[in-house]
Amino acid sequence: MIFSQTAQALAAHIPLSVDEIKGLLEVPPNLEMGDVALPCFQLAKQMKKSPTVIAEELAKTITTQGMTCSAAGPYLNVTFDRKAVVEQWLSAVLEPTFGRSNVGKGKRVIIDMSGPNIAKPLGIGHLRSTMIGNALYNIYKVVGYNVVNVNHLGDWGTQYGKLLVAYFKWASHDAIKESPIQEYLRLYVQFHEEVEAHPELETQAREWFHKLEQKDPEAYRLWEEFVKESLNEFNRMYERLDVKFDYVMGESFYNDKMQAVIDELQEKGLLVESDGALVVRLDEEGLPPCIIVKSDGASIYATRDLATAIYRHETMQGEKLLYVVGGDQILHFRQVFHVLKKMGYDWADECVHVPFGLMKFEGKKMSTRKGRIVMLDDVLDEAVQQAHSIIAEKSNNLNDQAGASEAIGIGAIVFGDLKNNRMNEINFSMEEALSFDGETGPYMQYTYARAQSILEKGSFEHVASIKGDHLTAASAWQLLKHVTEYPNALIQSAKLNEPSIVARYAIELAQLFNRFYHQERLLVDDAEEKQAKLTLVEAASRTMAKCLHLLGLKTPRRI
Repeated sequence: MIFSQTAQALAAHIPLSVDEIKGLLEVPPNLEMGDVALPCFQLAKQMKKSPTVIAEELAKTITTQGMTCSAAGPYLNVTFDRKAVVEQWLSAVLEPTFGRSNVGKGKRVIIDMSGPNIAKPLGIGHLRSTMIGNALYNIYKVVGYNVVNVNHLGDWGTQYGKLLVAYFKWASHDAIKESPIQEYLRLYVQFHEEVEAHPELETQAREWFHKLEQKDPEAYRLWEEFVKESLNEFNRMYERLDVKFDYVMGESFYNDKMQAVIDELQEKGLLVESDGALVVRLDEEGLPPCIIVKSDGASIYATRDLATAIYRHETMQGEKLLYVVGGDQILHFRQVFHVLKKMGYDWADECVHVPFGLMKFEGKKMSTRKGRIVMLDDVLDEAVQQAHSIIAEKSNNLNDQAGASEAIGIGAIVFGDLKNNRMNEINFSMEEALSFDGETGPYMQYTYARAQSILEKGSFEHVASIKGDHLTAASAWQLLKHVTEYPNALIQSAKLNEPSIVARYAIELAQLFNRFYHQERLLVDDAEEKQAKLTLVEAASRTMAKCLHLLGLKTPRRI
């Protein structure tokens, strides 16, 4: 809000649009210099004047009510009249629709997220695609997009030939009955251990996958069982994470759609032979050839992803396609998108890979082939148990300790991921994630609960107007300014596909709120002053709750 109002006031005096001006505005290094600063360097060429002269002339020219402008070398500093704007800003941020915008203009976005492989448990590594995708799904909706999310299950490929071989050779039916996914994982790991001494197992795996492709009754029945048991387990975990999907469509859904893609590539003269395989050359893009059909005649991931993209655009009416998939697939998606372009699909420009860095556990990369997988369920259980112990020490009289522990434990894991830039490599630490101090989920949730406690003790009731005189101190003013920038944090987060922007905004919001709480006496005797301060508490806590809900965290009112 503060950037928007500044940009609107400046737009009449400089040759830039409101959005372009907003992109240039900065927060001065200290409050004494002003509330907003405009560096004038980029204006020098257009206005044919030095930045210093531009700043001085603007300081004399702009006379917008409620704003004072001053020049500091090449910077124009803007200071707002706190008493004049406090009531207006608080009224705006307390509107139920605060933060919502129409940036997306109803454009249909399809988000590909989570995408675990069947017959394997969800590991801590699956958390990133799931929760980054979930946060983007929520954020895109708030800024005006028509959003659909798809869980693109890995339910097809030679790996299921391997699992079938392992199943027939080593499966324990009692173990499958008791814990199917754990037994399927054990079989998959055993296959890769045995194949080192018995390479003929690879041939058997290809043969069984070929049978599966031909819908051999026995192979297909077992594969359907793998899918069914996997979905049961996945759905239990998604429910715990409070993640829902509009569509669950595995790779197998596109089996009957790939030949049409191969035929189209052939008709358009894009397929060439290379060492027995059929590929699309991408030399002009400086990329290696994209393999469409392997030398043994089998299709490959790229073929399926081409069919998937075309289906999502043409049948599901997706105008923008997001793929929340790990950074190790950057080359793959570049190839797929360039092939779509060569096929004549201009909408390929609206296909976006949203990569993210690796998540390690105690410094170790996870691998299902070697059995080194940290179960997400186990991590969540441990987090909830530790949260319960901490809460029991802090609040013996809390009615719903179990509910609060679940919210805080799971919230700690989710926030511990999303506060980081998605491209960062994450080395997960349970101790760090569960701390109630620092930039953590529990700190955020505890701050929200503190605000609710203050409002309850102060018997807060919303009133039509408040006096700005009581909120002019530095801690109150900085908190209010930050609250007003919530809509901009959402827009930037969607623009960059970066949930950490919302998480970092929320962290600063909590820090500023706690500074306000410690520096100001809130429950004062004067009713008018108390009402003003509690209104700011309400505005901050509402905004904090919105941020946390978008990121996938719950907000217990008591901890």
